[in-house]
Amino acid sequence: MQTRTLGTTGPQTSALGLGCMGMSALYGDSDRGESLATLHAALDAGITLLDTGDFYGMGHNELLINEALRSAPAAAREKAQISVKFGALRTVEGGFTGYDGRPNAVKNFAAYSLQRLGTDHIDIYRIARVDPDVPIEETVGAIAELVEAGHVRHIGLSEVGAQTLRRAAAVAPISDLQIEYSLLSRGIEEAILPTARELGIGVTAYGVLSRGLISGHFTRDRKLAANDFRGRSPRFQGENLDRNLDLVDALRKIAEQKGVSVAQTAIAWVLSRGADIVPLVGARRRDRLAEALGALDITLDADDLAAIERAVPAGAAAGDRYPTDQMAHLDSEH
Repeated sequence: MQTRTLGTTGPQTSALGLGCMGMSALYGDSDRGESLATLHAALDAGITLLDTGDFYGMGHNELLINEALRSAPAAAREKAQISVKFGALRTVEGGFTGYDGRPNAVKNFAAYSLQRLGTDHIDIYRIARVDPDVPIEETVGAIAELVEAGHVRHIGLSEVGAQTLRRAAAVAPISDLQIEYSLLSRGIEEAILPTARELGIGVTAYGVLSRGLISGHFTRDRKLAANDFRGRSPRFQGENLDRNLDLVDALRKIAEQKGVSVAQTAIAWVLSRGADIVPLVGARRRDRLAEALGALDITLDADDLAAIERAVPAGAAAGDRYPTDQMAHLDSEH
């Protein structure tokens, strides 16, 4: 397994990380047995970085990772690095009601995560979205206290803009910024990515396949389950979906010429953006994981990259990446 280092102060991780959210929530029903098998397959393949959130299935995802690690070989278990997002407030029905970044809340969330994960430390800890009522300095300061106490190894951030990134980095070392980055979501290239690089902060890129939209497997006639949040996502609606899948068709021609899949091409593009970027793949099944791992063997030369840029130009995506109410919570978009 190839490795990359998250920023100047962060850990060395596998070049691909596994995003585990879909195994517990938001993409419709999942198969517990297949989820565990996929986690084991990822560890067997050398993936060390497992990304989760304490609110994914209201703790379900952390418990699932705990079970997978307990039943994995000791060597794989010891190499595993867990990245946890916290702060999202949920309802019994599964709704989101805001975010809590108060220092006491940060430490409370961490205590529960450590218990569910069955570990004595969290490798990377980050608030999922900035709490607008709490200065980022206070939230990061609380995580820094957890680092000092040995409960957390590294401090991360999620979906913050360049100014917030600077304010946070002035408080304590930041290992990485987790943020959406893909052929369809390139907003970080203007200010956020240059600022992260200036500050020595790595990037863990989620949504590299735009929630399956540019995986090459999503079809125009696909019916989404009622509990699949993509049913509300602007990029999966009506004309937006048609326009976005036209982009996928153009990308497919390039992939076929190289003898690889659309998903592998899209992941390889993110990998090509810099050695300080670690893509998170949200595979829920072993076959999708195997496909994603194949991206590590793909080299995109200058001609390939130019062809991809022509097929999917920056800003070509139709629709916002989240519904309007969720876009309002993204510090990175303001």
